[in-house]
Amino acid sequence: MTSILGISAFYHDSAAALIIDGKIISAAQEERFSRKKHDPRYPYNAIQFVLNYSNLKLNEIDYIVFFEKPFLKFERLLETYLAFAPKGFASFSMSMPIWLREKLFQKKFLFDQLKQHDKNFKDINKIHFSEHHYSHAGSAFYPSPFKEAIILTLDGVGEWATTTVAVGKENKINMLKEIHFPHSIGLLYSAFTYYTGFKVNSGEYKVMGLAPYGEPKYKDLILKKLIDLKDDGSFRLNMKYFNYATGLTMTNEKFSKLFGEKVRDPNKELLTQFHMDIAASIQAVTEEIVIRLTTSISKETKIKNLCMAGGVALNCVANGKILKKNIFENIWLQPAAGDAGGSLGAALAFWYQELGNKRRVATTGDDMKGSYLGPSFTENEIENTLKNLGAQYEKQDEENLITSIANELKNEKTVGWFQGRMEFGPRALGARSIIADPRSDKMQKELNLKVKFRESFRPFAPSVLREDVNDWFDINTDSPYMLLVAGIKKNIQIPMSEKDQKLFGIEKLNIKRSTIPAVTHVDYSARIQTVHQETNQKYYKLLKKFKELTGCSLLVNTSFNVRGEPIVCSIEDSFRCFMGTNLDILVCENFILYKEKQNKDLLQDYKNKFEKD
Repeated sequence: MTSILGISAFYHDSAAALIIDGKIISAAQEERFSRKKHDPRYPYNAIQFVLNYSNLKLNEIDYIVFFEKPFLKFERLLETYLAFAPKGFASFSMSMPIWLREKLFQKKFLFDQLKQHDKNFKDINKIHFSEHHYSHAGSAFYPSPFKEAIILTLDGVGEWATTTVAVGKENKINMLKEIHFPHSIGLLYSAFTYYTGFKVNSGEYKVMGLAPYGEPKYKDLILKKLIDLKDDGSFRLNMKYFNYATGLTMTNEKFSKLFGEKVRDPNKELLTQFHMDIAASIQAVTEEIVIRLTTSISKETKIKNLCMAGGVALNCVANGKILKKNIFENIWLQPAAGDAGGSLGAALAFWYQELGNKRRVATTGDDMKGSYLGPSFTENEIENTLKNLGAQYEKQDEENLITSIANELKNEKTVGWFQGRMEFGPRALGARSIIADPRSDKMQKELNLKVKFRESFRPFAPSVLREDVNDWFDINTDSPYMLLVAGIKKNIQIPMSEKDQKLFGIEKLNIKRSTIPAVTHVDYSARIQTVHQETNQKYYKLLKKFKELTGCSLLVNTSFNVRGEPIVCSIEDSFRCFMGTNLDILVCENFILYKEKQNKDLLQDYKNKFEKD
């Protein structure tokens, strides 16, 4: 038996993953345990979880692989500062002490941290380092169902690379092309995230969600002034407008002057039509880059399969455009596409490429186990915890529970759904989810404002039975990880009136567009999760029952948390969130909790509990 521990840490979304003989056993992000969103710190809790799950001590682990190479990243930082000198001294003086104290000598630092888990861990030579984009590529290809595939990694920056194209074949990954820092599609998108007043490395999905409310009025200006985009998708940014290479902000004054407004202060300024048009414009540019890249790669290599990872691979709208254009016959997207997934990719790449093991390709689905790789809890653990919390609950057998909850959903109740192993990655996939009736006119607004405590424009995704997906959406492929956007079927759309079509921006929100309004975005699209009996049987059964009662084989699925809070991990987390929001019902395995039956003294003020993201 050969065990490999993968670790990503120190930038954002720290995580740990464990594989044994090439099989993915467990993986989790540190934020789920620390309750600090995007926690970048050493992932002590995540590492301890993956060890405990397999009943292993750290000293019994054969290899430990960190997801990137600190010396290469340090080289990039030094060269960048020298290239821009004397500009960037403030940033340089802030970052260098941390690098010299901790990051540069990361092997020793990691060794000291790892000893916390096991005093008998004494072999520093067990620690190895991967490259950032190589880790991403490993996470994208090795769990995929393909023997051969193009691997496209798009993110902010690793050591040097920001965009890489590789070929995966059997157990090998070979890099073909790279684009290097500071030229980055991820950082370009983050610059606009910053400009519209959202948090970088956190609010990018908000820009994507805001885009359909605007028009891409500034697309041509971006392509003319900010980026030199070639026909094959390669590009260079005009760094005169950006400050991220050496500064403490993403953009500069020239950037603001170009678009005619200063950076939005989210504490003082509301979103306007201008910000919606800006969001639509950068989304359109991103899609153009991705389409040109994938088209040229497909023509050049003639390979039929595409795998994707990196933070930009979470842009499900762009992913949907690749699918719609049939650029590749098959697409597979790593559910933990960001840095967290690098922990898994580093471990898998070491097993296959460094140790030379023969690759095992999944015969059905993929090797991610639906991404249900985190902690789970026994019924005894749940019941004891609920008792200690003072919760009022009832227990039902699975069949009756499914029927009860389906009926409650039919009656427009909102439900916290806590089942099985926690998801790995940023999307709740029916294990740590808030679910509701997609047919409800009021549900999007109610969930956003009364449950999630977030911006009203934010869309919700549908979970749908895999076999029924083409009845509702213009897609007929697996989308288990909620990373593809597709259009709503014409027959369930409600056309907009002439009056409705004249509305602008957020005014469009309250217009009913389909028979499933809670999951229909303003452009008649939806971010889809297909639910499969093989990976989440209980959630599948609930959807089947809801279909039996209503004729509708989908549910609203949003992550079980509030704005600024990591997705819930434990029973305690779920109960606190339940009691701090307007959720009606909490279901933990086969235990049901009704809000009206709970002790009012246990209610919490949850609205401002977490830092806004």
